[in-house]
Amino acid sequence: MKTIDEIQDEIIDEFSVFDDWMDKYALLIDLGNSLPPIEEIYKTPENLIEGCQSRVWLQADYRDGRIWFEAESDAIIVKGIVSLLVRVLSGRTPDEILDAQLYFIEKIGLTEHLSPTRSNGLLAMVKQMRMYALAFKVKSES
Repeated sequence: MKTIDEIQDEIIDEFSVFDDWMDKYALLIDLGNSLPPIEEIYKTPENLIEGCQSRVWLQADYRDGRIWFEAESDAIIVKGIVSLLVRVLSGRTPDEILDAQLYFIEKIGLTEHLSPTRSNGLLAMVKQMRMYALAFKVKSES
């Protein structure tokens, strides 16, 4: 399995092909479209991420010491963003998620090209994934 940083570097390479932000948005939309939909039973208020303008559902399962994320959004660009987070963080141990420096977000230019509300939503998604990691870590140690 590739490391978190190897996957981040792959994402940076994929985005570095494009100079134009319209092309990068198109890539994000493609990535969002390739994200498998989550089951309706997971589209609950508990799984909605607070702080996102659009609706984003995040489901986390803990199996064999690793956290597996599934996510979906009703906004196409946001769905692309959350698909990147799932790609980087799903299948990792709680410690790997808690220790990860998510530098790809800035390197591909997301930080500067997202509206303030989308940036807040992105931070809320990362925060929620880290909260799951912390919760599963505490639970597994008790």
